[in-house]
Amino acid sequence: MLQLRIHGPNKVSLDDVPMPELGPRDALLRVQACGICGSDLGYIAYGGVAGPRPEPTPIGHEFSAVVERVGSDVKRYRPGARVVVNPLAGNSMIGNGGELGAFGPELIVREVDAGGALFPIPDDLPFDRAALAEPLGVGMHAVERAQLAPGEKVAIFGAGPIGLMSLAALRWRGFDDVAIVDLSDKRLSIARELGATLALNAGEGDVWGSIGELHGTEKWLGIVPCAGTHAYIEASGAPSVIGDIIAKARPRARISVVALHRKPEPVDFLSVMGKEITLTGSMAYPDDYAEMVRMLSEVDLSPAITHRFPLARFEEALDTARDASMSGKVIIEP
Repeated sequence: MLQLRIHGPNKVSLDDVPMPELGPRDALLRVQACGICGSDLGYIAYGGVAGPRPEPTPIGHEFSAVVERVGSDVKRYRPGARVVVNPLAGNSMIGNGGELGAFGPELIVREVDAGGALFPIPDDLPFDRAALAEPLGVGMHAVERAQLAPGEKVAIFGAGPIGLMSLAALRWRGFDDVAIVDLSDKRLSIARELGATLALNAGEGDVWGSIGELHGTEKWLGIVPCAGTHAYIEASGAPSVIGDIIAKARPRARISVVALHRKPEPVDFLSVMGKEITLTGSMAYPDDYAEMVRMLSEVDLSPAITHRFPLARFEEALDTARDASMSGKVIIEP
């Protein structure tokens, strides 16, 4: 079987590897579409999930598929079923350090009858849009971690795929006047299509002034001006963003950090304490993985998909995904 694998920092190749044995409780899937995640690009740069390791690292975890074959004990699924996959279910870690990744025509998912791994998708949901279920789950969970009340105002920093999925989840849940900030005009254009009220280029104009106009302003201690934004989703990974948000946040604002900050950053904990700011991390998905399938069935998120490539052009696909000026979500169709 073919697998896209990392062999060291910035060394990735499409390898022909032995097909693992299909166990009695496993399913063989035919991959239809797999998105390139920012994590994939990070894994490639670092040479592995947490750096180089002795064995090559298969990648690809945002995918939709068709069940091709099942083990003798599998009862819940039959060949031909259309599914999306929770890549972390059952500690399989598909494309995240596990034995297989989804950048390849086929892969095996273990212990599928145990539940939590495979989720049926409607016949009318295109496979490329279905592959958005995993990044949508990451964005949706970041929204959940912000602990929003109805009518509250939210700003998102970072309009990459996770920021865009956070935006889509907010709009689906009925939140209006969402602001989003990025440096890519291409991604900000996508954000407007997905329902952002305000899409701001961080390199142009007064970002905080514009957010204040949309969400209102107030003062801390009667002196320090603050944006009236109730919650922030940090999806940019930019070193200065968390500090900027803390400096401008209103008292009791919440900050949900879903971006990968690979290096430590200074935090003004005096302001965190004085303003009673809640700073929380967000990792992985909602408890109900099927919620993303429900949303994808109701909302057309295809504007987030800007490029589709066959597996043989994986190098071009990776380069495109690295270029924020031209890409949103990049899909590989094996």
